[in-house]
Amino acid sequence: MKCTNKRKCLCLASAFFFMLVSFSGCGNAPYLFKYDAEYGVSSFQVAEIYNTAKADPFAEDLCIVAGDVSGNSSIDMSQAGAALLCDVNHAEVLYSQNAHERMHPASLTKVMTALVALKYGSMDQLLTATNSVNITEQGATLCGIKPGDTMTLSQAVHILLIYSGNDAAMMVAEGVGGSVEGFVELMNQEAKAIGATNTNFANPHGLTQDNHYTTAYDMYLIFNEAIKYESFREIIHMTSYSTVYHDKDGDSKELSINTTNQYLRERYTPPENVNIVGGKTGTTNAAGHCLVILSRDSAGAPYISVILRSESTDLLYQEMSDLLAEIGK
Repeated sequence: MKCTNKRKCLCLASAFFFMLVSFSGCGNAPYLFKYDAEYGVSSFQVAEIYNTAKADPFAEDLCIVAGDVSGNSSIDMSQAGAALLCDVNHAEVLYSQNAHERMHPASLTKVMTALVALKYGSMDQLLTATNSVNITEQGATLCGIKPGDTMTLSQAVHILLIYSGNDAAMMVAEGVGGSVEGFVELMNQEAKAIGATNTNFANPHGLTQDNHYTTAYDMYLIFNEAIKYESFREIIHMTSYSTVYHDKDGDSKELSINTTNQYLRERYTPPENVNIVGGKTGTTNAAGHCLVILSRDSAGAPYISVILRSESTDLLYQEMSDLLAEIGK
């Protein structure tokens, strides 16, 4: 097609040339929208100025365990199922063996029972025992609670942590959770919320049951959360406890108990530079002998140590003392 209007042809040619330059990026013509950090629509402005809020990392203050850690340690943990030692203030793992292997926790379960009770219950609320306290499993630790007995949540949690009473655990579960099943659901909910994803609870006391397990690392996470409560720290430090509760007729019942923590009873001695604050013991045939401890060094810095599935009480405390001896090295 022939162009007969020279002025029109010149305009069309100019427009065509401008389009070629614009789309091809060739030539010396400057870009109309060159990058400038001061432009309000730039990604720089959005990321660095308008949206400066940043989410805190979930595990910023937690020890992270990727595998076994021994450092220069020569301690023998070959007869323990799992072992873990964590520097709480520095979020540093000082020793780790099989920290992510699932094992029965026995009565270390009661750390989570206490944690849920402290979070969802009130220490002065009154609990009433039902037939669930009639535990008949051989070897189960019981403090003699009967159906119809009443006590406060504070009393029950003391019995739970100091004496490891399984009947007290059932009383706590029903009183706080409305039912044992509802309470166990809360236990698992809280475990997942704090990152204990290799844990599943089937009961509030730790007696052997299918699908009831944890790991040394998850036990560290659970215990680390529990020690944030002042009442928990106070209770696990007590060597004994005496109280009065009532039976179904309102008559008084006296109870005096001693701690199951053999460090606090001075039957075993920790390293000289370590002070034992307290912890929780656990023993069943399936779980072996278990212990989680909160300790402090000579400067008062806190440490959490866990041993699962040791072969005897003597060996358990020897292994724990060897583990605690790593503090300050």
